[in-house]
Amino acid sequence: MTRVLSGAALAAAALAAILFLPFTALRLVSTAVALLAAREYLEIVHQDRRSPGALIVLALVAVVCWQFSMPGFVDVLWLLLAALAWLAIEVLFRGLTVDRASARFLAPWYIGMPFGMLAAIHAVGGRMATLLLIATVIVSDTAQYYSGRAFGKRPLAPTISPKKTIEGAVGGLIAASLFMTAAGRMVFPVARPVSLFLLGVTIVALGIGGDLFESRLKRVAGIKDSSALIPGHGGMLDRIDALLFATPAYYLYLQA
Repeated sequence: MTRVLSGAALAAAALAAILFLPFTALRLVSTAVALLAAREYLEIVHQDRRSPGALIVLALVAVVCWQFSMPGFVDVLWLLLAALAWLAIEVLFRGLTVDRASARFLAPWYIGMPFGMLAAIHAVGGRMATLLLIATVIVSDTAQYYSGRAFGKRPLAPTISPKKTIEGAVGGLIAASLFMTAAGRMVFPVARPVSLFLLGVTIVALGIGGDLFESRLKRVAGIKDSSALIPGHGGMLDRIDALLFATPAYYLYLQA
């Protein structure tokens, strides 16, 4: 019951934000969520989130998210150079190993960039385009779960997520791609069904990759959830892992 109630509250909050918040407020919410996820990420990769280096990483996450949430041209170069400069400082002058410094360097691009793009989608395509992306990911996750329970026999990635199966992934791929094709015609009336179906396939495939990527991070860290922030669901990063990989592709589709 706790899982159901917290899930319903989270869904209602997300829906209300997408439907009713002005764009500037939505950018602020996206940045806040990205920061919550980034704090969890730093914990997973065994970084002290209260250290000066981690605080700078969180600041970079916020800046990258805020910049990418503005539709149109984004001057990525200076953001990338700033992150690379801090990476070099941590390795050369603060004594961090390359792998630990690189784990920090990844945070703005793994979390800040796609969550900024999620807000930009709202500005470029509107509320319904944003909801279509999120609904497609939800349909995919749901179909994967039930297809896996009903037909799953062959593990998809046994060393990363033993419960995921190839049959479940195929079920999610088919269901979500068909959903994108049908619902996408209402959101993008001029889009061809084939392009919408391929977009659905891409979103599902990337979403599965995002899920497995976060699962690998947690398995290496020896933890089950990214945090206990959401009762019955784990942390913020656990809820948005698929979106982090799927959102950039969807954004590029809108911009094409």
